Amino acid sequence: MTAIPPPPAHAVERPRLRSRLDRSLNAPLSVVVAPAGSGKTVLLSQWAASHPDVRIAWIGLEPTDSDPRRLLDHLLRAASPLGHPSRDLGRPHAVNARALGRPVLDALVEEFREHGPVVLVLDDLHHLAGSSLLPDLWWLADNVPAHTHLIFSSRIDYGLGWGRHRLSHSLLELRQSDLAFDEAASAMLLQRITGAPVSPRTLSAVLERTEGWAAGIVLTGLGLRSEADPEQFASDLRGTDRLISEYLSEQALAQQSPERRSLLLRLSALDRMSAELVESVTPVDDATALFEELERQSMFLVALDRDREWFRFHPMFRELLRYRLRAESPAAATEIRTAAAEWHLARGDASAAIDYLLDAGSWERAAAVISGRGREVLERSDTASMSRWLDALPADFRAARPDVEILRGMLLMMNGDAARAEDVLREQDDRSPTPGRSAIVQTYLAARVQFRPDPRVGLQAADAATTTLREHPDLRPPELLGLTHPHLLLTSALTSAGRAHFLAGDLLAARRRFEEALAEPGAQYSLYRIHLLGSLALLEAWAGRVRLAARLAEEALDLAAETRLLAHPAPADAYLAAALVAIERGTPASASSALDEGALRAAANHRTQLMWIAHLERVLIGQESADPEAPVPPPPPPIVASALDAEEARGLRLSHASGRALPRPSSRHWSPLAFEAVAAALTHDRPDLARALLDGSSAESAESLPRVGVEQLILRSWLENRERGSGAGADGLRRALELASQHDLVAAFVRAGPEVMRMIADLPGTATPFRAEVLERASLLRHARPTSPELAEQLTDRELEILAYLPTRLTNVELAARCYVSPNTIKTHMAHIYRKLAVPNRNSAVTRAQDLGLL
Repeated sequence: MTAIPPPPAHAVERPRLRSRLDRSLNAPLSVVVAPAGSGKTVLLSQWAASHPDVRIAWIGLEPTDSDPRRLLDHLLRAASPLGHPSRDLGRPHAVNARALGRPVLDALVEEFREHGPVVLVLDDLHHLAGSSLLPDLWWLADNVPAHTHLIFSSRIDYGLGWGRHRLSHSLLELRQSDLAFDEAASAMLLQRITGAPVSPRTLSAVLERTEGWAAGIVLTGLGLRSEADPEQFASDLRGTDRLISEYLSEQALAQQSPERRSLLLRLSALDRMSAELVESVTPVDDATALFEELERQSMFLVALDRDREWFRFHPMFRELLRYRLRAESPAAATEIRTAAAEWHLARGDASAAIDYLLDAGSWERAAAVISGRGREVLERSDTASMSRWLDALPADFRAARPDVEILRGMLLMMNGDAARAEDVLREQDDRSPTPGRSAIVQTYLAARVQFRPDPRVGLQAADAATTTLREHPDLRPPELLGLTHPHLLLTSALTSAGRAHFLAGDLLAARRRFEEALAEPGAQYSLYRIHLLGSLALLEAWAGRVRLAARLAEEALDLAAETRLLAHPAPADAYLAAALVAIERGTPASASSALDEGALRAAANHRTQLMWIAHLERVLIGQESADPEAPVPPPPPPIVASALDAEEARGLRLSHASGRALPRPSSRHWSPLAFEAVAAALTHDRPDLARALLDGSSAESAESLPRVGVEQLILRSWLENRERGSGAGADGLRRALELASQHDLVAAFVRAGPEVMRMIADLPGTATPFRAEVLERASLLRHARPTSPELAEQLTDRELEILAYLPTRLTNVELAARCYVSPNTIKTHMAHIYRKLAVPNRNSAVTRAQDLGLL
C-alpha cells in the first residue's frame, strides 16, 4: 500500500466529478478509465483530500505488482487501518505463483469485513494488463462487504465483470469524455502554469488541439511560457495525441538550460528517485531542492509517498526523456542504471538492483547477483521473481552458462512449472555435465515427483542423483542459492525417492528412503526437515501407524511455526497427514481444518500429486464424490487411484447395488481396492472368492503396516463367520481390535460395514474401551448424515453440518470461522438449505428441520 499522492500545485478542482464519486460510495465499485495524462490520479487524490472522515487506502500499482505476492501484500495492508493484517493465511509467500486463489481472496474479504469501512483505490491498474490477477480483482469487487468501496483507475478498459455492476449497482464509470477539461477548467489550468491569463483565441486553439486532454493542456502551458505568439504556437499544433505529446514535451525540454536538460535526461534512467539515490548517481548536490524546483516547474514529477521521499517522472514524460537519452548518450543510461543497481545492492534491495542491471544489459553482473542469492529466496517464496529475471537474460547468454540454466531449471521446478523445468534440466543433462552439475540436475529432476504423474520417472532421477553423490564423496557442485551442498542434494534426492515409492504404493520402500534422508546432515535444514517429517507422517498415517503419524505431523508443524514457515508450501504434507490421522481415528469432521490448510499449500506451487491426496481425503470425509471430473490434472498417482476406486466400490457395496461386476485388484500387493474386493465377495455371499483373494494377497508385517494387518484380520474373521456361522471368527476380530488399539485405527472397522460392526457388538465378554470406542464412532458416523423421505433433494454433508449450527444463532461470519470457509460460501450453503427445505428464512429452516428429524 502506498500513500495518497498529493495533488500538484497547479491542479484545478473538479467539483462535478468529485460529486459523482461521492454518490457512488454506496456501490461496491467505481471505475475511472482513460488514456495516460487524462488526470485520473489527480482527480482521485483531490477527492480523497476532500474526505478526511473516510478511511481511504491507496495502492499505486507498478509493473512489478503483477507478482501475486506483492499485490497481496498491498491488499492485506490496505484492509487493516494500522497496516498490520490479522491473518497469516494468504501472506505473500503462501499463494499460488500466478494468481491469488479463492482461499486467499476469502481471507481478504474477511480482513475488509473485520476492519470496517474503507475506500480502496487501485491506481494505474493497467500495469496488470495480461495478468491472471485481474479475475481475482473482479471477484473481489463482486464480494467485498457492504461497507467497502473499490475504485479502479486504469488506462485500459478491461470491461470484465462491469456489466453486472451496471445492472445491480448503477456502476459509476468516468471516462475520457468525463475527465476532459472544459473551457473554464482549461483556462484556470493554463493560467496557473504560465502565470498569466490566456486569450480566448489561445484557449480555443488549445482545446481544439487537445480536446481537453489534461496532459496536453499542461504541456501546452509549459510551451506557452516563453512564446512571443502564444496563439500561433497553439494553432500550429498538429498530429495525433501521441505526436502532440511528444512535440509539447520537446518544447518543454527546449525551455531548459543545456545543463538542466542533460540532467533530466539522465534522471529519466531511474525508475524511482530519492534524494540519496540521485545524489549518489548524478552530480546533484541537493536533490531535495531539485525535486522542489521540478515540482514548481510542473516537470511531471510525481510524489510516491506522503513523506515525499520517493518520486518518479510521469511515465509519458519519462519515456520521451529516455528516448532522447538513448539517442544522444546510450552509454549514460547504462552507466546510471548500473550505478543505481549498486546503490540498491548496498542497501540490501537486490530486487531493484537486478531490474536495473537487466535494463542496463549488464548480463554478467545480473546473473552473478541472481545466482548469489541464498536460501531465503526459497523460504520467502520469491522464486517467481527469480524465474522472471533469469528468463529476461538472453537465451544465447544463458546457453553458454550451464550454471545459470541449471538454476533456471531449479527455480522453475520450485514454482511448480515442472514441464518447463524438466525440459531445461534434461537439456543440461544431455550436454554431459560434470558430476557436480549432474547431481544437481538429477536431484531437481527427481523433484518432479511432486508435480507430474508417473512416480517412476522421478524415482529414476532420485536414484541417479543418490548414486552420483555417494560415489563422489568429495564432490563440489556449483553453489546455487545455498541449496547445492552435497548434504542438501542427497537429502532432497532421498526425500524425492521416498515420495516416489509412496505415490507408487510401496510404503516399506518409501519409509526406508525417508529414514535414510532423516539420517543425513542435510535434514537439519529446517525447510527440508519440515518436508521430510510431513511426508513421513503422511506415509505412517496411510500405513496405519496413526499415533506415530500424529507425532511426526505435530513435530513438522511445530518446527514450521518456530521458523515462521507455517504459511510456506512446505508444511502441506504435515497438514494432510494430520487430516488423514483424524480420518483413520474415525473423526473425519475434525479433519476439515488441516485438510483445507494442506490443500491450500499444495496448490500454492502446483504440487498436483499432493493435491490428489487432498482430493482423496475430501472423498473420505464426504466433501466430494469418488469419481468427479478431475479436480487437478489427471492421472492421479497410483496410490490415490487405487483408493478412489476402492471408495467407489465401497459405496456400491454398502448401497447393495446389484448387477455390477465385483472389483478385482490389479496385483497381489495389498491395497484399499484389495480390501474392497474381498469385502464385496463376502457381501455377495462368495466366500470361495473371498478366500482365494485373501490367500493370493501378500501378507505384510503387522508391525510395519498395521492397517494391512488389521484389514486382513477383519476380513478373515468375517470370512470365518460366513463359513461357520454366528460366533465364528471372534478370536481373529479380537486380535484385529487389539492391534488397531495400539495405533488408534478405527476407520478400518467402519469401512468394513454394518455386518462387521454387528460381529464386534456381539463379541462375548467384557467390552474393552477401544471396542466401545469403535462402536460409538461407527454409530456416530452412521447417523452423521440424516435424510428425510419428505425431501425431494437431500441435504449434503456440508449443508447438514451448517444446519446443525442454525439453532445456536451464530452469525454468518462466526459460522464461516467454524467451518473454515468464507461468509459468502456460508451464504451459498444457506440458500441451498432454504431451497431444499422450502423455507424463507433461518427460523423457518430450524423448525422445518426439527419436524423432519434432521435436527
